[in-house]
Amino acid sequence: MITMRLFSLGVGFFVGTTLFAQPNSLPPWTPGMLDIHHISTGRGNAAFLVFPDSTALLVDAGEISDAHPRTLSARNGRIRPDSSRNASAWIADYIRQFHPDSDHPEIDYAVITHFHDDHFGEWDPEKPTSPTGKYALTGIMGVGDQIRIHQLIDRGFHFPVNLKSPEFMQRYAHDEYHIVQTLHAYWTFIEWHQQNNQLTYDTLRPGASDQISLKHPEQFADFTVRNIAAGGRIWNGSEEGAYFKLFEPGQYPGENPLSICLKISYGPFDYFTGGDISGIDELGQANLNSVEAHVAPVIGPVDVATLNHHGNRDSQSPYYVRTLRPRVWVQQCWSSDHPGEEVLRRITAQSLYPGERSVFTTDMLEANVLVIGEKINRSYANLHGHVVIRVMPGGKQYWVYVLNDFSTEREIIARFGPFESR
Repeated sequence: MITMRLFSLGVGFFVGTTLFAQPNSLPPWTPGMLDIHHISTGRGNAAFLVFPDSTALLVDAGEISDAHPRTLSARNGRIRPDSSRNASAWIADYIRQFHPDSDHPEIDYAVITHFHDDHFGEWDPEKPTSPTGKYALTGIMGVGDQIRIHQLIDRGFHFPVNLKSPEFMQRYAHDEYHIVQTLHAYWTFIEWHQQNNQLTYDTLRPGASDQISLKHPEQFADFTVRNIAAGGRIWNGSEEGAYFKLFEPGQYPGENPLSICLKISYGPFDYFTGGDISGIDELGQANLNSVEAHVAPVIGPVDVATLNHHGNRDSQSPYYVRTLRPRVWVQQCWSSDHPGEEVLRRITAQSLYPGERSVFTTDMLEANVLVIGEKINRSYANLHGHVVIRVMPGGKQYWVYVLNDFSTEREIIARFGPFESR
């Protein structure tokens, strides 16, 4: 039995299909489709994309430590689908299920937006070590130990500060999130796979549209991946590969503002993801010199956008929201910090941009429901699940699927759409 439901967002209505019959699997990807899977693990961000020609991209592979008191508290989500494996193993399992070549899956590009545990993994004393490469099996290292990665791209580690310098290592040697230890494991992983698996490593080039490309670009000339920002270097919006630097050498603003930002376009369809960039200052006011404020005008309106910094209260400034004005927002959530109530007000505000919009999340913690209240139910189309954007051939139309993140079968919970690209 398939039942059509109307969901109210307080900003208009949209149609969703909720499936009550036998478990229903996501129909297989076919050539010409663009699939964007926002994977729910409860331990950080991971998005698996299949381009129209089957090129596979992984954006982040977060795995915060299970040993942190915060991870075991009510402020953090539980691991999905269960605790029989760690997050990186579940990410690899998900990729095997939905990769076009599920018997021999390979990742053409893996992009690490920045060096935080919920985006590239976290070393801790309990993590197992790869028997071959001698690196910790966490995050991208755990995924890459199971599925071959052809090219690994990150924000770079020499600008605005050298992460390998003794000064950085000493300053953060006792960081509670183990950034130094995890970076050492990451660099060991890169070196081993360069020597043994022909891994190519590169730093993202802001402004380029040819660094992440289709294996068969002649088949889909209207598909591009535009590098918007990385390491505080931001595309100027007009010239290929031209950018300006928001930070000076030696100025370390923390990892979040250095996040990689990507815009993916397929015909009339546009998608943006920006790691943990923000646009609100420490006093809660819009920051016109923030990364959000600088990237917004070169991104322009999009159909789908992920919430920057998971929807934390320092993100989604009014200027940024009004400029991008997506039809669909996707929140990649693992903490009760996601979303801030004021962020939810901004992204649903008709005064910032009129019309319908739909908000999806990979998780919603009970703490948020209790504190924010009924606005959660009015604003979100779902409260948990893998959120899949399926763009149809040519890019003129797309659907949103929510898959069960508590099941290893990952059956469809609901389907929304079709949405027309702008």
